[in-house]
Amino acid sequence: MRFFIGLGMTLLAAGCHMVTVDTGASTDTRRTTVQQAPTGSVSPRAFAGVVNRVEPVAEDICRLRTSGANCDFQIVVDSRRGEPPNAYQTVDKAGRPIIAFNLALIAEAQNVDELAFVMGHEAAHHISGHLGRTRETALAGAALGGLLATLAGADPNTVGTAQNVGANVGARTFSKDFELEADSLGTVIAYRAGYDPEVGARFFTRIPDPGNRFLGTHPPNKSRIQTVRNTLADLR
Repeated sequence: MRFFIGLGMTLLAAGCHMVTVDTGASTDTRRTTVQQAPTGSVSPRAFAGVVNRVEPVAEDICRLRTSGANCDFQIVVDSRRGEPPNAYQTVDKAGRPIIAFNLALIAEAQNVDELAFVMGHEAAHHISGHLGRTRETALAGAALGGLLATLAGADPNTVGTAQNVGANVGARTFSKDFELEADSLGTVIAYRAGYDPEVGARFFTRIPDPGNRFLGTHPPNKSRIQTVRNTLADLR
């Protein structure tokens, strides 16, 4: 899944080299040199500036909209080269939310508004609890698939296959809705951080349109752009 994957269940592949972006925080664990950020259409310093402005807004909104959630976002850069553009949200073993960008996505961005929108979108996935909700629907789908196969008298291997299929269907059931929810809240986050989400959403005009496929993971690009516009109309 490329760009705005959002619902990654694990933190990058083994052997991946990540760097933490300088957020200007006083604690050493959240700092690194800006020069470690990728170079592309947006400079490393500008990218760090986006993090500095968007992260505190995302954390404030997280605390306002959730109860007991970990809102201490960590922003990281996947420094592997040759990967397709991608950004996603996940959590570490301690439950800390992580937003990861890779080099290709940042190089693809044409301005800071696009990066701010991406970061707001990924933060919104965490604030909205999309990882947990996806896990729940996947488990429900697996249980139903396994039950139906068992009732049909299937052998253990077939039951296992049915559980996997059910989990996949369950995980995808609300995927498009989750993406649009994240687009809307991401718009709020980017806007309150001082960026223009409508300019940021122009990224959708340059990536492949997934269309409106049954059980697809992402909604049509035009739907996402319209969601941003509708949310902005309420904010302005």
